[in-house]
Amino acid sequence: MTTPAEAFIAAYHDRKPQAMSDLIDSCRVVGDGRTSYEVLAARLSGARRVLDLGCGDGSLLAAIEGAETLAGVDLSAAHLDAARVRPELAKADLRIARVQELPFADGSFDAVVSHMVLMLLPDADAVIAEAARVLAPGGLFAAAISGGVTGALKVFIELAIPLFDEVPEERRVHIGGNPRVRRREGLDELLGTAGFEPVSCHLIDLDFGGSEAEVWARCCETFYPVDTLDTTQRKRLESAFLEETRGLAEDGRLPAGLNMRIVETRLQGDLPS
Repeated sequence: MTTPAEAFIAAYHDRKPQAMSDLIDSCRVVGDGRTSYEVLAARLSGARRVLDLGCGDGSLLAAIEGAETLAGVDLSAAHLDAARVRPELAKADLRIARVQELPFADGSFDAVVSHMVLMLLPDADAVIAEAARVLAPGGLFAAAISGGVTGALKVFIELAIPLFDEVPEERRVHIGGNPRVRRREGLDELLGTAGFEPVSCHLIDLDFGGSEAEVWARCCETFYPVDTLDTTQRKRLESAFLEETRGLAEDGRLPAGLNMRIVETRLQGDLPS
């Protein structure tokens, strides 16, 4: 059964199906220039059958090269509609489904990938168990997980949290995730229980900086609870944000950043030859 948080996220992306890919496209890896989708897709080189958990509008799947079979699940119908019109995904198997209840047979994939989804779910253990079920032995599990924030992004969240706490319970959304996902030891425990090898982590820094208007918009799209604020609360947040970040800008550019971990592991066993 879909949880209230999942229903909120699905409705959010039904209203704005391009928001996440636009955000990812505008925030590039420092010193690299790639998007986090491109970084993650490069880790899947050699995989013939790939499943994306929370595939959105298909941007990550479309960036994967060399796979014979592409599949994705998402809760947003508008996301999947956007994915289906991509020429690269003309033959992809795209379905509305929860990542905790995958509609695929055991051992169907050589790689399962997840971009900024695993950290949102309190039942991450169920997601990992399903990933293990649909992977062939030796299959790759790769996930992008957000870490700390810097600059204006840090200022934004420090100002926003008290406002989120003011939101009436009937409008509030609880997207707490599982704290073990954000720790290396916790991930090893969760993944090891499902039969995966110890994880390897690759750290990247994403540049969210830009003009005041650009950074404000990116901050709003980064944190789902912003959508629960009423007009007055949002205006208060924007005014406070512009005031607090006024001295941070250099040559008209406001610095902001997000740390991200690219996590990889394999299901124990040997891939079939």
